[in-house]
Amino acid sequence: MKNLENLTVIIVTYLTQKKMIMDCVKSISKDVKIKIIENSSNFEFKNEIINDFSNVEILCTGENLGYGNGNNYGLKVTKTDYALILNPDLICDENFFSNLDQIIQNNNNFSIIGCQYLHDKIFMPAGFFNPKKNKEFVKKFKSNNISTLEKVEWVTGCSMLINLKKFNDKEIFDKNFFLYFEEFDLCKSVINKSENVFTSKDLKIHHLGFQSSLGKNLENEKRANRIREWHWMWSSFYFYKKNYGYMNALLKMSGKFIKSFLKLIYFSLTFQKQKKEKYIYRFLGIFNSMIGNPSSFRDK
Repeated sequence: MKNLENLTVIIVTYLTQKKMIMDCVKSISKDVKIKIIENSSNFEFKNEIINDFSNVEILCTGENLGYGNGNNYGLKVTKTDYALILNPDLICDENFFSNLDQIIQNNNNFSIIGCQYLHDKIFMPAGFFNPKKNKEFVKKFKSNNISTLEKVEWVTGCSMLINLKKFNDKEIFDKNFFLYFEEFDLCKSVINKSENVFTSKDLKIHHLGFQSSLGKNLENEKRANRIREWHWMWSSFYFYKKNYGYMNALLKMSGKFIKSFLKLIYFSLTFQKQKKEKYIYRFLGIFNSMIGNPSSFRDK
């Protein structure tokens, strides 16, 4: 599998559980270079992982850069022509890397190839920005009527094969995002240049979902939820504003903005603290994006 020598796997972590990282790394071919990018100043079990896996390098960013900037950090120190961006809450199928080797061998004209999830027929791993095209693709996907490499317009960011030869700059993600929508923005920029985005049914992963960061401590999980709610709304508005214009973003997101505000009032009056908090952070996220504030919320 000679093409795997020209591949680097990048895994961005943030205080991620040891077992999760170990399980992810174990599922990766030993022929592949792995860079773990820890979004803090300390990787607690660095020596243990390096001793167990000779193909792993661990780098600490010194601060939480987020998903896109964390991957930019890893890509800047990547020397290979191909990079596989992989979330730590993933396990690669046993045939993943042999199939990936064949895909690289037989296909040069791609910028991004996305993967598909084992045992998950609900969560879409790829699609189109145009609603009509996307509806047609969903039908095709759910009937398992797609090609080995199916041309699409976007893929999800938890696992993406990147052809770095197609990019002039290794900072491929927009630094303004902190969390969510970075991959959609990247895919949008690729198709705007008439380059190709594919999804492959031969690249299968097990996705645990929403477990990449902060462990299982209850307070940490509450904090993670606040961050998710805020940044989901901030990034949604920013994505539409950047790619379709401010007025289109307002039209697209005004319903969610009003809904968040009304639910915030309702749950405040009915003393439902947990639900109230959810909509506080949703409202604040979209409001800050609408007035042009950066994605700076970290809930420290």
